[in-house]
Amino acid sequence: MAAHIGRRLRKGAATTAVAAAAVAALSASQAPGATVDDQGRQSTGDATSAPDTAADDSATGNSPYYTDLPPLNSPNPSPSAGSGDAGDQRAGEAGIPATVLDAYKQAEATLREKKPGCNLPWQLLAAIGKVESGQARGGRVTADGTTVTPILGPQLDGNGFALIRDTDNGAYDGNRMYDQAVGPMQFIPSTWDWAGRDGNGDGRKDPNNIYDAVLAAGHYLCRFDWDLSQQGDLRKAILSYNNSTDYLNTVLSWLEFYRRGTHEIPDGTGALPVDRSDDTARPGVTPSAPGTTPPARPGKPSGSRPSPSPAAPGDGGSPSTPPVTPPPATPPTPTDTVHHLEDAGTGTLTAMAGHTFAERVSTRAETEAGKAVAKVRIRFTLVGDTDTTFTGGETVATVTTDASGVAVAPALQAGERTGAFAVQAAVVGRSVKGVPYKATVTARAADALALAGEKEPTCVAGGEFAEPVQVKATYRGEAAGKVAVTATLVTSADDPAENDKGPYFKDADGKAVRSLTGLKTDADGQLTLPKLYADDTAGTFLLRLTTTGGATLDVKLTVEPAAAPSPEPDPSTDPAPSTDPAPSTDPSTEPSETPAA
Repeated sequence: MAAHIGRRLRKGAATTAVAAAAVAALSASQAPGATVDDQGRQSTGDATSAPDTAADDSATGNSPYYTDLPPLNSPNPSPSAGSGDAGDQRAGEAGIPATVLDAYKQAEATLREKKPGCNLPWQLLAAIGKVESGQARGGRVTADGTTVTPILGPQLDGNGFALIRDTDNGAYDGNRMYDQAVGPMQFIPSTWDWAGRDGNGDGRKDPNNIYDAVLAAGHYLCRFDWDLSQQGDLRKAILSYNNSTDYLNTVLSWLEFYRRGTHEIPDGTGALPVDRSDDTARPGVTPSAPGTTPPARPGKPSGSRPSPSPAAPGDGGSPSTPPVTPPPATPPTPTDTVHHLEDAGTGTLTAMAGHTFAERVSTRAETEAGKAVAKVRIRFTLVGDTDTTFTGGETVATVTTDASGVAVAPALQAGERTGAFAVQAAVVGRSVKGVPYKATVTARAADALALAGEKEPTCVAGGEFAEPVQVKATYRGEAAGKVAVTATLVTSADDPAENDKGPYFKDADGKAVRSLTGLKTDADGQLTLPKLYADDTAGTFLLRLTTTGGATLDVKLTVEPAAAPSPEPDPSTDPAPSTDPAPSTDPSTEPSETPAA
């Protein structure tokens, strides 16, 4: 025991410097004490005070975490740097298990494509993974990335931790009384329910799978259009994951350490952390650690997950958690008093593809007597076959009710997929009937079409039009991009039937066609039609363009007669050439005059 205490004291003296250096390098002059609201947005706060956010609005429920800090020296020492404990520690801490490292890098690549403005570095995911679970217990995962045994944090029963009563009926954590953080990235069930992702393509969203959990963590950190290359946004994102200044500083320390270099090690051989944030949180009780799985609980339903084995040696926790105790006698929270939700005057939710919905979903939380309930978190979730999102690109948003009990969801941004879907409003942390809102996305439309240029298209019969027809579509005076357009050569202004003569387009096989569908304007509302050709019929013709939304434009096409060819001479009418020889002009051949006799 004395040796262990001495090691921790030596370690504390060394690693405090690491934390200070890393935080100084990454945070510059920004104070770490910031407050994050229910939307994950940060406001200035006292640097010495902890941020004030409800635990079930963070990814982890503000669960305990590992406080071990990285070594002082570079993670990639040169071969001549020496040997012994210091060198072994540097090498061990810089090594990341192969499957875990692959999950981090895959998630970075996915977010670079899906949310390029976030600038998420995989080293941040590695830093959080280290602090939350010691890189999935040193990489104890199967080939597909699933942890060998589930990783559970302590039950959040309010006894030294946050109080979060069960939200998943034990589906993820096996606990039907309180929630527990689950998996290598330590998501609480209520957060995983909306933040979960399928990172390994197996069709499941499993918080115990490193690929799924890490991708979910990446999306969680990028959910508010934060740019993680900016120090302010980076700090907000980390604090939204676990709302603690000490947590922020610990993650920043590991982020700086991993940025200086890492290397791949075999799965299951990673260094296991020791020190935890809850070491003294509950006097007289051995704390449970991420990686420690509680035994089966009395009354656990048949068919639920089997009880995992106790924690492996070195996990940093005891092999069991304290027995389940009744909830502490605490006064009811505002959430506890909610009886139902009501629509708070939401208008018709309709928008054109690619446009922002003019109306926003508004919900009111009420008691059984119909009294408004403030400070209740309402979760809005998009349901159905749609690519519409809330502002920021997410399909879930959590908003706290105001003094009148009303929560207004962020604006909806319509995608390209048309049709109906729903927005479901529900109370976070309480099972009451939610309120569904029907929404509809209509096809992009234009209400006006105009010909680009002043000259009407003209060509000669049997030829081709020199310039293509160009038009611009607008909607309420603004460019109408990506609007579908149909082009048809009609018989006349009064007869919309397709003409069977005159100008024509060519299909892929070079055959004449006089109607085109599937045309779309570009982002600026411009459309250039394919080249037009003319048959041998001269005259004036009409090209009719129509769009979704009812805009119509008739373009006049003129085909001029072909020039008449020069006539060939007719031999029968030409005079016969003279056979008399031409008079000679040679004096020597002229007849001489003889004088008369």
